[in-house]
Amino acid sequence: MSPGSLLGQAVAADMRHIPAGEIVLRDEGTRTNWKVEVGAFRLAPYPVTRELYRAVRGEAPVSPAGPRTPVTEVSWEDAVRFCNLLSGAAGLEPCYSTGGGPDGLDVVCDWTADGYRLPSEAEWEYACRAGTSGDRYGELDEIAWHRGNSGGAVHDVATRAPNAWGLFDTIGNVWEWCWDVYDPRVYGPYRVFRGGGGYDRPRGCRASCRRKSHPTFRIDDLGFRLARSR
Repeated sequence: MSPGSLLGQAVAADMRHIPAGEIVLRDEGTRTNWKVEVGAFRLAPYPVTRELYRAVRGEAPVSPAGPRTPVTEVSWEDAVRFCNLLSGAAGLEPCYSTGGGPDGLDVVCDWTADGYRLPSEAEWEYACRAGTSGDRYGELDEIAWHRGNSGGAVHDVATRAPNAWGLFDTIGNVWEWCWDVYDPRVYGPYRVFRGGGGYDRPRGCRASCRRKSHPTFRIDDLGFRLARSR
């Protein structure tokens, strides 16, 4: 068995099963709500680490952070490429096809494929909440690295308390890219990211907090988490 297959099996074995349900999303800027039905899917227990990213891509963005910290300085487009590479290494059907456009609008996701992908925004918030309805699923200092306790650094994954579905770091440590375009009528190709980071005040570390940027954007507190449809 190839190293890529072994790596893919290890990642797959650790993913959490998320049951089907529904979530009400809210955009605070426009003060609008919308309900989304979420099918059952699988989600990684924590963001992609630097060591996993390097194992799949052969290199990781330069950083003083350790191997078990979430990889950062990765764009939405980098995350999509990583998902396809890991899927291929694991012998799974890649979810994404790309056309090479500068804004990522020609990227198509096959939601029926068995490979790795980014979660949708609805999947992300639904999984983050794990059946809760407040700003976050626990006390901030217990569940998250944020501005008040991070010391201005990204920390190793899974070192704060998980939510009820066994997911770590959905709040705090790093923001996480999602699949969705934020609002194409106003922001064009900008994609959503969620969850708050280690430099954010409590207001940014909420299950409902939405931010966005261009799919080529990279910064030191933004990473991503893996999902699978099956």
